Amino acid sequence: MSVKRLNYQHLLYFWAVVRAGSLTRACEELRLSPPTVSTQLRQLAQRLGTPLLERSGRRLVPTEAGQLVFRYADEIFGLGRELVDTLEQRPTGRPLRLVVGVDDVLPKEIARRLIEPALALDTPVQLVCREAGLERLLADLAVHEVDVVLSDAPMTPSLSVRAYNHHLGTCGVVWLGTPALAAARRRGFPRSMAGAPVLLPTADTDLRRSLELWFERLDLRPQIAGEFEDYALLREFGQAGHGLLPVPSVLAGQLRRRGGLRVVGSAEGARSTFYAISLERRIKHPAVGAICESARRELFA
Repeated sequence: MSVKRLNYQHLLYFWAVVRAGSLTRACEELRLSPPTVSTQLRQLAQRLGTPLLERSGRRLVPTEAGQLVFRYADEIFGLGRELVDTLEQRPTGRPLRLVVGVDDVLPKEIARRLIEPALALDTPVQLVCREAGLERLLADLAVHEVDVVLSDAPMTPSLSVRAYNHHLGTCGVVWLGTPALAAARRRGFPRSMAGAPVLLPTADTDLRRSLELWFERLDLRPQIAGEFEDYALLREFGQAGHGLLPVPSVLAGQLRRRGGLRVVGSAEGARSTFYAISLERRIKHPAVGAICESARRELFA
């Protein structure tokens, strides 16, 4: 089997040109002639089978493929500098970078509690959080733009991304509401949920599917007052009194204390499940490892 080999000297020239923003300035830094560097850049583009640079006015800017190559090059040469520093026994001072994709439907309080153990590592961590729908985040994961995706649903084969689901934990679901709404529906629960105004996540979420099975099992027909892709917005409407909201049980105490909400009852049998999705079957990133381990041992123990 033939192996595609990459000329890292060519990659270095490309990295220098993108950082400098011009061929002339990069050549001055590299102490090489423009024709020499131009030739090497063409060879790199030919090797990778795609244009890497294009002109924007007087500047050379990376194409979409070039942006991906630059991100890899930046990491490669950053690791090279760290290697030299380590061998010379000098502290690198380089924080561990952690890019987390947070699914829109994941409660922000749970996302924070999942991520916080990564910030408690002995090594400083530079945290970047990106929020979007699961499909978009998995696309970013596939091209190494995020290190891990946190979601309330596992990745399915239909999304065509070679990644792995790491189960973090499962908890029950509690119905909360403002004091007036909770008082009106607490007596006779769960039958009192018939006709009750409820705020639900959208139909493509695992929590929604779990709740619909709960409604069906009890033959309940609530009034769906709102559906939300973003759980933070759902919670805002719930705190404003527009309906009862389902809350993962690990958050119930916090929302009672800080949000002024009251418990109506537990949706027995309904479950809220959480996953970390990564490209690694066996977690190697220490910050991602801290997230998974702490979730299993503490948050969802």
